Amino acid sequence: MPKKTENKTRGKKPAADPRKYSHVVVDGVQQTPARAMLRAVGFGDADFSKPQIGIASTWSNLTPCNVHIDELARLAAGGVEAEGAKPVTFNTITVSDGISMGTPGMRYSLVSREVIADSIETVVGAQGFDGVVALGGCDKNMPGCMIALARLDRPAVFVYGGTIRPGAEGRDIVSVFEAIGGYAKGAVSEQQLKYVERSAIPGPGSCAGMYTANTMASAIEALGMSLPNSSAQDAISADKRADCTRAGAAVVRLVVAGLRPRQIMTRRAFENAITVAIALGGSTNVVLHLLAIASAAEVKLSLADFTRIGRRVPVLADLRPSGRYSMSELVAIGGIQPLMKTLLDAGLLHGDCLTVTGATLAENLRAVRPYPKGQQIIRPLSDPIKKDSHLVVLHGNLAPDGAVAKITGKEGLRFEGVARVFDSEEQALAGILGGAVRAGDVVVIRYEGPKGGPGMREMLSPTGALVGKGLGGEVALITDGRFSGGSHGFVVGHISPEAAVGGPIALVRSGDRISIDARRREISLHVTAAEWRKRQKAWRAPTPYARRGALAKYAKCVSSATLGAVTDLE
Repeated sequence: MPKKTENKTRGKKPAADPRKYSHVVVDGVQQTPARAMLRAVGFGDADFSKPQIGIASTWSNLTPCNVHIDELARLAAGGVEAEGAKPVTFNTITVSDGISMGTPGMRYSLVSREVIADSIETVVGAQGFDGVVALGGCDKNMPGCMIALARLDRPAVFVYGGTIRPGAEGRDIVSVFEAIGGYAKGAVSEQQLKYVERSAIPGPGSCAGMYTANTMASAIEALGMSLPNSSAQDAISADKRADCTRAGAAVVRLVVAGLRPRQIMTRRAFENAITVAIALGGSTNVVLHLLAIASAAEVKLSLADFTRIGRRVPVLADLRPSGRYSMSELVAIGGIQPLMKTLLDAGLLHGDCLTVTGATLAENLRAVRPYPKGQQIIRPLSDPIKKDSHLVVLHGNLAPDGAVAKITGKEGLRFEGVARVFDSEEQALAGILGGAVRAGDVVVIRYEGPKGGPGMREMLSPTGALVGKGLGGEVALITDGRFSGGSHGFVVGHISPEAAVGGPIALVRSGDRISIDARRREISLHVTAAEWRKRQKAWRAPTPYARRGALAKYAKCVSSATLGAVTDLE
């Protein structure tokens, strides 16, 4: 049994058998073969009477986001051992959005979220682990881990791998994408482009701004599934190392207490996650991923909840991509805990939600001190960057089931222009770099949705090229695909229904007028009813991109972006 430690559950009787799952695997004469196998991987006699904790690592050396997670997993295992339980480490996949961006390989990005969730669920279920520590560092392995933890509903803690430090002159991966547009415009030389390439990514960690990884890490902490400050630590730091050790210890205490993820991931907890993501100016991907995690936890959450909460929660963080500062700079002034304390004191967070500390959110935040005076990264509630959410859910004849825009107010609140239609990301990028897109256009990129892509590719290459060419504030871009957290400008994604299933975006033609109104939350195609009916009648579904393999299977079972692009609906 785990040894006693100072924690919120000390002195309480165990709420559940701490070996609820593992005893089925290792106890009794009939399980002698299982014990024999486990002895070969390091189990001793005493280990068979301990709770078993799975350490789900997303380590690989194919991306800086995850290259250091093997060490973090070992530290988490050490924390488990120190609490008297037995850790067992296993790996799952990751893919790199930053590397595959703009290529056919990006189709696998969102697919990997489901593969990761399925693989963690499979290993934990098959091996009978009593608890789980999941470590993630890149965009899709984080929600993939969380979906698995919600499905399994066994005591668990999520650990974020941490943020990368900015490169030379404050550059990051988005600087590289935007430099490509600058090169096409003639404003960036080949030598300058090479320098940006060599200096933007200095080492391990997730992308430096409030992009998808840092947004999801912050949302998961606000959800209560990470230890305080796990979302706001540099990847290479003593704080991150300590976070991993503490997480290993914390999950053992959760096993003893019988506190499970679905007791933490309540509807009110998801509202907290949405609130914090908005206040931080986070990625549109947080909408897609929180919907999917909530679905796995059997919590009712919809696009309407983002609108409802967004009406009263302001944007306070001046963080990239639309702001000035990096996540590492926010880490240096205290991370997101002081922001959460501010939101709690203003009545914008539910303080009674349980967390993986065993305490409530309000209890965790009780001793948190405010940000240092004079800091410019987090604005006061009295002087927000935007008084309501930048995540604007739109509806209209172009998106009857909804679309998600990222509008901070710097881009303006309304755009009307002429459609410039492309049937793939590659066509759009070629058009932008080749000069086919001009000021006043609404760039339409379609057949990139969950089914049509398949995989709902992120449009960082086109948006980066637009910014680099000086068109970021002169055009809008709409798509049934989605956006990297690094995208900014007047952009609308997740348009549903998508083009591949005959959604209205499939009917748009170059030269049509399109209007986007963030105040009215509308996105409209301006054609006559007769013309609309004519186009509907003439539309034919395109040939699927893939007929076999992972992409084909995904396309057959994935749901709409409006539902989180989940693959396991009843």
